[in-house]
Amino acid sequence: MDGLSEVDPLTVDLGSGELELIGRLPTASNGTFLSRLERGDERVLCVYKPTAGERPLWDFPDRTLGLREVAAHELSRVAGFDVVPRTVLVEGPLGPGSLQAWVRDDEADDEVVDLVPLEQAERPGWFAVLEGLGARGEEVVVVHADDPRLRRLALFDAVANNADRKGGHILTRHGHLFGVDHGLTFHPAPKLRTLLWGWAEEELTEEERALVGRVVTDGCEALAELLTEPELVSLELRCTELLRSGRFPAPDPGSHTVPWPPF
Repeated sequence: MDGLSEVDPLTVDLGSGELELIGRLPTASNGTFLSRLERGDERVLCVYKPTAGERPLWDFPDRTLGLREVAAHELSRVAGFDVVPRTVLVEGPLGPGSLQAWVRDDEADDEVVDLVPLEQAERPGWFAVLEGLGARGEEVVVVHADDPRLRRLALFDAVANNADRKGGHILTRHGHLFGVDHGLTFHPAPKLRTLLWGWAEEELTEEERALVGRVVTDGCEALAELLTEPELVSLELRCTELLRSGRFPAPDPGSHTVPWPPF
């Protein structure tokens, strides 16, 4: 993969070029392929998710996950969250699907979510969000950093109704934090499942209120061709409730509010 172009994952043009499959990503539950987009002298790594590779789900309509991936990027872009890499719809080698700019993770140098032994859970500047048992039966805790970049992503997830914010879906590159894997978003029913509960019920800042406000004024219109009318109505209602309460949502004790597995 020598000669790849160093690009800005938020702004790179993915709308043209020849897409070549490199290999399937084996940990993904749906058909997901590392790919290379070539045009002239530019070679860009991408993640291609063909619609034909989407596994049917009982609670999300079939063949809509790619649309939701693109909708998440558009919402992030239009409202100014800037937390989702560039994502577009393409006609790829395996048919239509979503194409997202690849983010090479710097997590080793910029860790924001971790799994630690119980005795290490109380870290200054970190939130403990979930206790459980490790592979050998030991007590472990999922923790995440009290990081403003992560807080911004948590707000984005609340707006998008993300049902699958795992630790492995959070990447950092050159200090910028990205969220990926947004196929399970924008459901009309409340489905927020995330590891990022550290700010539950904390008051929104003015900047955060402005982000939510821009979703209402600009975001719904931008997503009109990607989501259904009930999904758009629910998106606006979630934002209206966030602005009314002025606080981050809290986990519903009667619902599954943490994704599994967490990473």
